Amino acid sequence: MSLHNLTPPVLDVRNLSKVFPIGSNLLGTKPAQMLQAVSDVSFRVAQGETFGLVGESGCGKSTLGRCILRLIDPTQGEVLLAGTDITHLNAAEMRPLRQDLQIVFQDPMSSLHPGMTIRRILAEGLRLLKLDAQTEAARIAELISLVQLPADVADRYPHELSGGQRQRIGIARAISVNPKVIVLDEPVSALDVSIQAGLLNLLRSLQERLNIAYVFIAHDLSVVRYVSDRIGVMYLGRIVETGRASDLFDNPRHPYTQALLSAIPLADPRAERKRARTVLEGDLPSPLNPPSGCSFRTRCPRARPLCAAERPLLEDTAHAVACHFPDPAGTEATARATPSTLQTGEGA
Repeated sequence: MSLHNLTPPVLDVRNLSKVFPIGSNLLGTKPAQMLQAVSDVSFRVAQGETFGLVGESGCGKSTLGRCILRLIDPTQGEVLLAGTDITHLNAAEMRPLRQDLQIVFQDPMSSLHPGMTIRRILAEGLRLLKLDAQTEAARIAELISLVQLPADVADRYPHELSGGQRQRIGIARAISVNPKVIVLDEPVSALDVSIQAGLLNLLRSLQERLNIAYVFIAHDLSVVRYVSDRIGVMYLGRIVETGRASDLFDNPRHPYTQALLSAIPLADPRAERKRARTVLEGDLPSPLNPPSGCSFRTRCPRARPLCAAERPLLEDTAHAVACHFPDPAGTEATARATPSTLQTGEGA
């Protein structure tokens, strides 16, 4: 099945790109360099589905998330929210749609106002719903209960809560206005593993209950596998492989995906010592001066002259790969992410 035939999509990202001019001066005498942060990215997310985005730091995951939210204006492409193109809407036109498109940030401490109680923080978003005081108070109590925190949290300040509790408030704020889509930007990366587990379980239960679509951005592959229905692997601003989580982990075809999976330690120490690792040479190229052709070719063990001459296109298939010489059976990557360690924690 083609990913572009997935129906019905609540979020449809089409050929999205973002370029930042770098280094120009006020007089315009110094020409700007163009930093290609996101390049021609397309994917769809259905209601109640989780689409995971993974890749190295600097690959463009967070910039892509902010372009989807219109916190950053994309340079090219389209973002359709429930069939409505929001790409070129101005601030006034976007305001009523903000209710349907929410975000949970990586650092809950910096995203929660330190001078507001939790009650006031949650009430901020509820203003969009124009509730009376009694209904608003009941909704705040319901939200705190939904994220499995005690009722007295409402009258406390962010600094009085733990990191996990603050992130639960961030989640409560995101779901408060009944959104269709939530972008989760590294929501558990700063937390201990046991705390991560409780939050991931919470996100899954809320999705089942509220039928929300998630775009889950992370660099931890085992976390992404645990929460995602489908996954897109990003490298230097582009999606190089995408497919169902089980297909991508059991049969990785792109050499970059295979290298990422081989870096995941196995639970069995004996198997870990015996298995072959795929170690990438060199650093991530600069987006100011990306390689010609395939952007991964400078680190790819299978690179050939064609890779420098022509950029491979992402296939239009259920398990798609942008590679001239993909591994059809995924034989070069033997690692498997084991999510069992994420299933034990319940509290944060």
